Amino acid sequence: MSDPGERPQSAVELKEQIEAERRGLPLIVYRDGEGIQRIVALESDRGELWVGRSPSADVSLPADEQVSKLHARIEHVGADATLVDDGLSRNGSFVNEERVGGRRMLADGDVIRVGRTRLRFRAPGGDADSTVIAGDLASGAGVSPAQRRVLVALCRPFKDGPGFATPATNAEIAAELHLSIDAVKTHLRALFEKFGLADAPQGGKRMELVRRAMGAGLITARDL
Repeated sequence: MSDPGERPQSAVELKEQIEAERRGLPLIVYRDGEGIQRIVALESDRGELWVGRSPSADVSLPADEQVSKLHARIEHVGADATLVDDGLSRNGSFVNEERVGGRRMLADGDVIRVGRTRLRFRAPGGDADSTVIAGDLASGAGVSPAQRRVLVALCRPFKDGPGFATPATNAEIAAELHLSIDAVKTHLRALFEKFGLADAPQGGKRMELVRRAMGAGLITARDL
C-alpha cells in the first residue's frame, strides 16, 4: 500500500489487509492521525460511505484540519465505486492527484487524497479491468511455472504468519531454487510487469508483490 511520503506497511499490517481482502469486498485503507493503519470495508447493504472530519463520518479524520466535516462520499454497488465531491469541502478531493469535480469512478489501487490524508481504494472482487493482473490471477494466468516458483520463494518468510517477516532477498531465492541472482532478477522483473508493478517505488515493490500474490490466492500457506 506504500505511497510517496507514507511509511511502508509492516508485515502485520500487510497480513491484516490480505485477510480483509479475502472477504471480497471493496476496501478503503488509510492511516489515521496517529499513523495507525485503518481498513474500512464498503459493505453491500450500505451503498455509500462518508469521508470527513466529523466523528459521525464512516472514515473519520479528526486530526486533519484540512478536511471538512463532511468532505466527500464514496458510492458503491458491488465492486464498482465512485468518489463524489459536490463542493461541500473547502480544499477539494483528489484521485491520483487529479482534482475531482463532481464524480470520479474509482479503479483498484487508486489513491484518494483529502486534505493531507491518503486513502487507497482496493477492489479485490473487481473485474478484469482491475490493476492487479488482468483475468484470473488466482489461477495463475500468465505466470509461468518458473515464475511461480520464484513467487513461492519470495513469500516463504510468511509461512509462520505475519510476525515481522519480510520478502526473501534475491540471494535467498537464488539459493533455494539453485538459480543465479541474475536469473532471479529476470523472473522478478517479469512478475513486476505482470502484476502492474513495473513503475512502483522500489522500497515497497517486493512487499506489494507478496501482498497481491497472496491476497489473490495465487500463493497460499500450503505452498509455503
